[in-house]
Amino acid sequence: MDAGRPAGTRQGVILMASAVMPVMAIVSLVPVLPMLSREFAATPGAEVLVPMMLTVPALCVALFSPVAGWLSDRVGRKRVLVAALFLYGIIGLLPLVLHSLPLILAFRILLGLNEAAIMTVATTMVGDYFEGKRRERWIAIQTAVTSLSAIALIAIGGILGEAFGSRGPFLLYLLALPIGVAAALVLFEPATTARSDARAAFPFRAISSIIAITLGAALLFYTLMLQIGTILEGVGITSPAVIGGVGAVANLGVVLGSLLFRHLSTAAPQRLLAAGFALSAVGYVGVGLSSAFWPTALLTVVACVGGGILLPTLLTWVLRVLPPFARGQGTGLWTGTFFLGQFLAPILSIALGQATGGLQATLVLLGCCAAAGAAALAVFGARNEAGLRP
Repeated sequence: MDAGRPAGTRQGVILMASAVMPVMAIVSLVPVLPMLSREFAATPGAEVLVPMMLTVPALCVALFSPVAGWLSDRVGRKRVLVAALFLYGIIGLLPLVLHSLPLILAFRILLGLNEAAIMTVATTMVGDYFEGKRRERWIAIQTAVTSLSAIALIAIGGILGEAFGSRGPFLLYLLALPIGVAAALVLFEPATTARSDARAAFPFRAISSIIAITLGAALLFYTLMLQIGTILEGVGITSPAVIGGVGAVANLGVVLGSLLFRHLSTAAPQRLLAAGFALSAVGYVGVGLSSAFWPTALLTVVACVGGGILLPTLLTWVLRVLPPFARGQGTGLWTGTFFLGQFLAPILSIALGQATGGLQATLVLLGCCAAAGAAALAVFGARNEAGLRP
């Protein structure tokens, strides 16, 4: 155990609640995006700036998570997390009283900086507090909780938007303040940060392959999620309610994948990753070739089950490889890479769609890439188990 005293359920629950906050920054505003577009229609560049209100925090996470992790390695995990939670809550509420779109966007960038710290440090502290099966259990729970919270937060954002207008969902940021109080009272500083060796070299070589695989997994995870509306329109479904329902069930597929990870976590990570990429490949190729609603919806869930296996496997693997003194910076690098995949996924879809002739061909191509990755990881895992060097 890395921590100076044993951590338990109380600490784990607070870290899970903290990890939900970055999810809230994006999904809670989805239901009021049309209202915000109408409100700021007269603002120059609003057609670009309003959608950026959703996406810019994720870009900040991609860019600044390694910095947040590095800072937590040096000044302490708890201090960084508690400060970020309080700032996140206060900054998140400010658009309630702001009427300038550029000013709101500026504060959304500041929100993203704190989001990077929350996501990175909460995950790092799971690695600090828990080991072995307990760590894998909490990582699986984190994957499941963030997926389920996305469903709930979209619904709550819609309810608040209906009741209070376009600024209603910003009230959700109040949740960060009691979580910050609970973190200050219940969490404790892991002993590893007290004896960190700032002079030791960061073990980039040890985690470089995990980081590379993470980028590929993130691109697969988010491309299907972000394109679900367009995909369903291609098979004749235009109802927002049906599209939203399929998106919700797809998130439940991620939860199912995280549960499968818990039951299979004794397997080598390469084998688990091979299984996750294989399921993603089946889903992607199937969706790309499908022309009917039910097969498309089912295969979307299959791909998301694969994603639910990939994410906790990669995260537990990187936490296992990182030495304690570099765990914050390394987890920040992993988190930043994952959110970079979220940012790049729609750009990649557009570029590949232009090159291949459309979204369906793009999905088939990505599915073939996932299948190749699954095969390579299966061979790599088999060679490792046979005691051979790759």
